[in-house]
Parts: sequence; structure tokens; C-alpha cells
Amino acid sequence: MKITIVGSGYVGLVTGTCFAEVGIDVSCVDVDEQKIEGLKKGIVPIYEPGLDAMISRNFDKGRLHFTTKLAHTLKGCEVIFIAVGTPPGEDGSADLKYVLEVAREVGRNIDDYILIVTKSTVPVGTGEKVRKAVQEELDKRGNGMSFDVASNPEFLKEGAAIQDFLKPDRIVIGTESERAVKLMQKLYKPFTLNGHPLIFMDIPSAEMTKYAANAMLATRISFMNEVANLCEILGANVDMVRKGIGSDPRIGNKFIYPGTGYGGSCFPKDVKALIKTALDNGFEMALLQAVESVNDLQKKILYKKVRNYFKGDLKGKKIALWGLSFKPQTDDMREAPSRVLIKLFLDAGCKVSAYDPVAMQEAGRLVGDRIELIDDQYDVLKDADCLLLVTEWKEFRVPDLKKMKAIMKNPAIFDGRNIYDKDEMTGAGFAYFAIGK
Repeated sequence: MKITIVGSGYVGLVTGTCFAEVGIDVSCVDVDEQKIEGLKKGIVPIYEPGLDAMISRNFDKGRLHFTTKLAHTLKGCEVIFIAVGTPPGEDGSADLKYVLEVAREVGRNIDDYILIVTKSTVPVGTGEKVRKAVQEELDKRGNGMSFDVASNPEFLKEGAAIQDFLKPDRIVIGTESERAVKLMQKLYKPFTLNGHPLIFMDIPSAEMTKYAANAMLATRISFMNEVANLCEILGANVDMVRKGIGSDPRIGNKFIYPGTGYGGSCFPKDVKALIKTALDNGFEMALLQAVESVNDLQKKILYKKVRNYFKGDLKGKKIALWGLSFKPQTDDMREAPSRVLIKLFLDAGCKVSAYDPVAMQEAGRLVGDRIELIDDQYDVLKDADCLLLVTEWKEFRVPDLKKMKAIMKNPAIFDGRNIYDKDEMTGAGFAYFAIGK
């Protein structure tokens, strides 16, 4: 079976590589020539555990190909996935120009039946726009070629994407074509042999499912952050509250950990896009507007704690950050709380130093020399007035407290992920502040 993946970003690379892993012939297409040439040499533009080895293995086996020429991949291709970016516009809407450009190019070049699948996160109604764009190009050619359109949203967690793809908890497919159903069943058969479900529905419902899933998870995060902030005011311990409510099977214990707010490429963008879609259709999603507002405020919570600790006198203080990526096991800093904190502290006249196990290169690209990036978690603490734990990387879980105290100018820790024990920290001589307790 031969397929094409258009877009060699996070979703496209993981999707294409995992399909190749089960023996499918995959061509990954991208307009970025430098990225494609790098991939051919084993240079992977994103950090995802295990992905680089899997790409090299399948490229060497001849099952995974990289090219900038979409037209060259279409001969004999049965399914083409559109996995290009849908960046948010200033009004929060998803920009579909790259998706529709791919659709038009497909329409200009196909000479046999093909199934066109949107893998990108796209607003409800995009499937019909893709169908129309392809048909318009076929009409210009006077070509009566048949094709189908489907939606197959991704549910990959950064840092665990390969496992999520190879062993999915569900595969959602939207289509109105029986031929498309059979093709998708054939394509996904290797991933459903152990009972992982294929859920078929209409295209608008599949498109909506992706947004609804991310909006629900974002809502849980903002809800728990609100609860944590109130716990702190009232003298309750949010960790105890979390255990108490998480034991209820109707609630569960996923995504109820308080912290510094959600970030990354999905939740912020998708919440905004869903709010905008609703407004465009005369409906106001008040709950999601609140979710977004709470999250924006939560990204500033550690800054407010530090400012209060120093009684508003931040000028000249050295702030050390552990963690820059929006979550562990990724170098992704899109919408990361660290970026908000860095700007706030710099604007307040502070010096900022930071360390992250994998996001240092990305941080250098985004913040340049405005902060000091140091390749050691302890060296970054030299003469620091306080430490902010921003991303809960495993290597931060059991730090050398004696070494830290000897290096820091002032032993104060602001734990944005509640990974430390207050009694242990205060017993070691640190001023310790967490979220919601």
C-alpha cells in the first residue's frame, strides 16, 4: 500500500514514520527543501523520544521517502494525508491556506482515484472546502476523476506520540464514502489487531471531535488551577483535593494537576479556534472564553509569587528557571509558560538564567541573548535570588539541595508543578512556594 503525507512537521513525521513501521510505503512531502534534505541525512527537526531511530530505520529499509515534489508521489498513491500547519490568525481562527493549497495541487495532478484525508486540526466545514478545491481543479482540466475526502484527526501527546500512534485508544474517521471506509480500515488494520477501536462518523462530527477533546482537557486544567488558587487562599491543600476528586470514576485523575497553565501547539490554538468558530455562527462559548482567560492569568502566577516574596522590589534580581518547554519530553516552546515568565521578569528589570534538558536550542532561537542559557541545571543557579521550577523534567525530581543552597545567593524555590515536598525543602533551609498549598 502506498500513501503520501503532506507536511513534515510534528504530526506529519510521526504519522508517516509509524505507517512505514508497519510496512506501508510512505512519501513525506514538505516545501522546506532544507528540512527534506536534513531528513534524508537523519536530521530530525523536532524532538520526540524514539522518532529519530524509527525514521532512520524505515528510510534505510526504503519504506520512508522524503521529497518536495508532491506530484511525483501521487502515481499509485491510494491515500494522501494533509498534515500541514493551521496557524491561528489574529482573531483566533485557523488559517486554512496551506490545507487548501495542498487540495488544489492534488486536483491539478491526480490521474486516478485517491482518498484525501485531513490530518491537520481544522474547523468544522473544512472537509467540504477541500472537496470543493479539488473539484474546481479537476473541472479546469476537464477531468471527471473520482475522489473521496475524509477527516482523521490526530490525538498524539507530545513526548508519547509514537506509543499513541502505534497503540491508539481510538481512531476517529469521518467520511460518507463506503470506498473510503474500506481503504481506512485496510490502512489502520495493523493498529486495530489488538482491539483498538475505529470509530466512523460523518466528516463534520470528526472535525468537531478533535476540537471538543482538546477543549475538554484544557477546561480540566483551568478548572484545577482555579481550585488550586482558591485552596491557597483558604488554607486547603490542592494535592489532597486532587486525590479526593480523582478517586471518583466519573472524574478520574487525568489532567487535574495544577500548575502554571497549559501551552504547546494544540490547546491554546484549538480553544481559540473553537471560540471563533462559535462566534462566526452566532454562538458564544462563555465557558471556553473563561478557560482561556484563566490560563492566561495562570501563566503569570509564579511571577506574582516572586514579586510578593520580594515585596515588589525585583529590579536587579537574578531569576533562575528550570524548564523551558511547555511540558517534559519535548523541545516545543510554543505558548509555553516560560516565555510569559521570561518577558515579565525582564520587563521588571531582572536577570534571567535558564536550563532545559532539550529545549536550549529552541530557546536560543526564540529569546536570543536576552537571557543566559546555561547547559547545566546547577550552574544556572549561581548567585540566583530564586529558582522557578517551570517544567517537571525527571532530572529535576531529586535535586542536590545542599549543592543548590551553596550556589544560590538566596535559597528560595517556586515550584510551578508541585513536585517537591514542602517539609523537605523548608528543612533544608529553603523558602518554598507551590501552587495551591
